[in-house]
Amino acid sequence: MSSPVNYALVGNVGVITVDNPPVNALSQPVRQGIVDAVDVAAGDASKAVLVICEGRTFIAGADITEFGKPPAEPWLPAVFDRLEALDKPVVAAIHGTALGGGFETTLAAHYRCAVPTAKVGLPEVKLGLLPGAGGTQRLPRLGGVEAALELMTSGNPIPAARALELGLIDKIIEGDLREGALAWAEELVASDAPVRRISEQTVPAHDAAVFDRFRGVAAKRARGQVAPLSIIDCVEAATQMSFDEGSRVEREKFMELMRGAQSAAMRHLFFAERQAAKIDDLPKDTAQRSVESVGIVGGGTMGGGIAMSFANAGIPVTLIEVDDEALQRGLSIIDKNYAGSVKRGKVSEDAAQKCRALISGSTDYDSLTDVDLVIEAVFEDPDLKKTIFTRLDKVCKPGAILATNTSYQDVNEIAAATERPQDVIGLHFFSPANIMKLLEVVRAEKTADDVLATCMALARRIRKVPVMSGVCYGFIGNRMLQPYFREAQLCVIEGATPEQVDNAMESWGMAMGPLRVADLAGIDVGYKARQALPEEQRGDPRSYRVADVLAEMGRLGQKTGAGFYQYDPETRKHASDPVVLEIIEREAAAFGIDRREIPDEEIVDRLVYGLVNEGMRIVEEGIAQRPGDIDVVYAYGYGFPAWRGGPMHYADSVGLERVYERVCEFRDRFGAEAWPPAPLLVQLATE
Repeated sequence: MSSPVNYALVGNVGVITVDNPPVNALSQPVRQGIVDAVDVAAGDASKAVLVICEGRTFIAGADITEFGKPPAEPWLPAVFDRLEALDKPVVAAIHGTALGGGFETTLAAHYRCAVPTAKVGLPEVKLGLLPGAGGTQRLPRLGGVEAALELMTSGNPIPAARALELGLIDKIIEGDLREGALAWAEELVASDAPVRRISEQTVPAHDAAVFDRFRGVAAKRARGQVAPLSIIDCVEAATQMSFDEGSRVEREKFMELMRGAQSAAMRHLFFAERQAAKIDDLPKDTAQRSVESVGIVGGGTMGGGIAMSFANAGIPVTLIEVDDEALQRGLSIIDKNYAGSVKRGKVSEDAAQKCRALISGSTDYDSLTDVDLVIEAVFEDPDLKKTIFTRLDKVCKPGAILATNTSYQDVNEIAAATERPQDVIGLHFFSPANIMKLLEVVRAEKTADDVLATCMALARRIRKVPVMSGVCYGFIGNRMLQPYFREAQLCVIEGATPEQVDNAMESWGMAMGPLRVADLAGIDVGYKARQALPEEQRGDPRSYRVADVLAEMGRLGQKTGAGFYQYDPETRKHASDPVVLEIIEREAAAFGIDRREIPDEEIVDRLVYGLVNEGMRIVEEGIAQRPGDIDVVYAYGYGFPAWRGGPMHYADSVGLERVYERVCEFRDRFGAEAWPPAPLLVQLATE
């Protein structure tokens, strides 16, 4: 086999070219190839060395297939030390993205240049890791402590222009990168430019208080995560120790993180997200339909957010509403959202205007005759949805995809309202749809393969994370929420306060406690869904009685200023409400419940194992293709802490025997109707 690294002498410059498609990952052959090329360059006639890559990107990071395996020599730190030790100028030429080990490669060089569209970053924190090949020691020496901490603890890449401002690259090359980088290398030789080893530099002056400030930020932004704090410790070491001493600290902490449960969970999610995009029984060569225009029926918060998702990807959208007043209200919400994005610096004024220009409105369904995809996004009324699909069936062109954004309803029944059920699919966006990354793609019984393939690919085009679900009440995510919210409200009526339940779950890692989520979503949403069900299907009345009382009082959550909590009208900050505690105690007495003290551990186990037990049923029934798909749904759609890997991975990490024992305990204490162990859980735990 030929090496993925090529070396050639071009004039005075030795050129090391990495060619390891698709993203030039730093696999063992690449690492060995770089070392071999450096050895040649050290002894030949070259006066400078250029490191450059073929294909669409510079080195985009480590080889993910090696994650979790014993490191194969040469180790990356040794590769970079060898590159940096060359006694002739080394230039790194960046295009595409230089991420993780890719950016660390450039830091081992003595000079760095990039095309204007390039991006650099150290995203290891998003896998529960830290840059482990000198990144935490070289970056603060090059760009200063604050820039290094921000780049590594956020994990977010920055564009070449910002990298130039921070001194992380030296030059932006306009035009052909190879030609420009070679010319610059020749200039460096001609000017007798010195070898600049970052490891030999001192860290620029800084305020020592910056470390405590970043620890405070990490405690809020990455609650419960250990990797950001380890990164801060390593950068602090860089300011107090020699490069070699700091590198030893970095290596020790890297190995601790690599062996730890948090990184294992985050690496699991990394692979699970990629696996979720694959449909097991869908041929890889399935043709896709063209989607270059979209119609959306319903201009409310959800419909407007969906419209923005497509417009932001450059796809024209026609928004349909019942009358001009509703249409203008919907378009004004979109205007407000774009204005907010500009104000927060998320997008430029020019870019926002270009996206907004792609969204038009109409009250006439005939405006949808030529669109390639229509998404119905009206409220959860099954009869209304069927009426809309009957109408779409008549006006939309043959081959147009008809999608429903329903959160709960039977997509098969909606498809049956048309003469083309093969064209119907569920596309369940999450609110706010222009921000939330998850998209549940609901495959109905008659959904055509090309419709499914198109929508899975389209999700990625609009920067969503797609997960396929079968048809059932609530699909994957919302179906699992039923036991989660049931146990949250049972804990409240049995003796906990709303604050205790929410604080217990947030301390455990959830982005927001369940009762605060109910207030944010609107208590009336669950109330209306229950009212639409026969009484025998609503479950234990104790588990929703308090919420029903609040809904009937008009306490619908944040939007009315009061729900389980009361809200400040200006800041939306929540506070406990004595009225709610009185309602809880009154309803508990009406059910004959003796309220008791409930430990936080019980609250967490009841809510999380409720998710797990239902998730087992979803896998067993084939609603989800695999357990990892459920983890992706919960990490991206429901605020489940990524560092716990999703509910199914968490159950594995705890041990399925432990989960099964606890579920059986809850069954014996609270009743078999609420806590029947899922057959798959029983099987896995006992076998």
